[in-house]
Amino acid sequence: MAQAETYLQEVLAAFDFGAPVVGAIRFGQGHINDTFVVHTQPEDVCCRRFILQRMSAAAFKQPDQLMENILGVTEYLGREIESRGGDREREALRVIRPRNGEPYYTDSANGAWRVYPFVEDTICYQTAETPELFAASGRAFGHFQRLLQGYPAQTLHETIPRFHDTEDRLAKLKAAMAADKLGRAAECRKELDFVLARENDCSVALKALRDGVLPLRVTHNDTKLNNVLMDKKTGVGLCVIDLDTVMPGLAINDFGDSIRFGANHSAEDETDLSKVNLDVSLFETYTRAFLEGAGGTLTEAEIDYLPWGAKLMTLECGIRFLTDYLEGDVYFHTTRAGQNLDRCRTQFKLVSDMEEHWDELAEIVKKYK
Repeated sequence: MAQAETYLQEVLAAFDFGAPVVGAIRFGQGHINDTFVVHTQPEDVCCRRFILQRMSAAAFKQPDQLMENILGVTEYLGREIESRGGDREREALRVIRPRNGEPYYTDSANGAWRVYPFVEDTICYQTAETPELFAASGRAFGHFQRLLQGYPAQTLHETIPRFHDTEDRLAKLKAAMAADKLGRAAECRKELDFVLARENDCSVALKALRDGVLPLRVTHNDTKLNNVLMDKKTGVGLCVIDLDTVMPGLAINDFGDSIRFGANHSAEDETDLSKVNLDVSLFETYTRAFLEGAGGTLTEAEIDYLPWGAKLMTLECGIRFLTDYLEGDVYFHTTRAGQNLDRCRTQFKLVSDMEEHWDELAEIVKKYK
């Protein structure tokens, strides 16, 4: 597909921004969608900004379904926030429809574009530089669960089918191991054995869902710190963004992915595994904040399963890296040989740490029930 800039003027003309557009430039550090910040010049204020995105056709093949999810969730969030006395314009995204009234605009090359108002006086952090910042994201994602507790999760589309189906991820790894098309299986025998020894673990959460122990919920599925806008003045996690992966899922997976991402201090592809360790104090910081944000929304079983969420999301991520390595590094972008194998090893080291501290993690969760 051609550069997004090729269609920028066509797309800008398709939306009513309420004032003359004076410029649009690339914005942010995302690698999936093409994102621009649009500057307008109203008469009453110095400037009003908007976020304009061309949705990735490679990542999201059904933009109708994607935007149906986002419209449903953002409109529901808006109503909930207003009913609780919050600021709907700052605490939730709002989709601005194009002039034709559709949920998004389709350009002359069939590219799909959407617009949101820019949430001013916020900041997006890439790393949790302090425990307070990590906690702020935990409260925001917990509050996200609280606000959406009444939304019928089963009505949402799976924008990425079987995204957190750990059983399916395991099956794909076994297939890649059997094919071994690049002859790499021998060098990662230890990692393959690590996964196979935990084969039963891959079914723990899904079995609990099938048995009715864990409820199906609206989940974000990409609960990294940089998907929360923080208020510049207060440091509060104000608005959860990047809703492309909002789907039916398990709350423990949203919790777990945050722990995988934020409760350690190493790079994802760290080669010195002695530097890769679960920070139990950060696990506790996030657990307390997440449950505070959720405000009693989660069931007792969901709270008990939170350590499983952390372990399974980390194990699943390692499985995905290992599968990609065996298949020739075709999914995750790499900048050097063996990078996906190193990424896999860091995840498995974190899983091992979680297992060593399992009783401690369970006690932490119990403390904040």
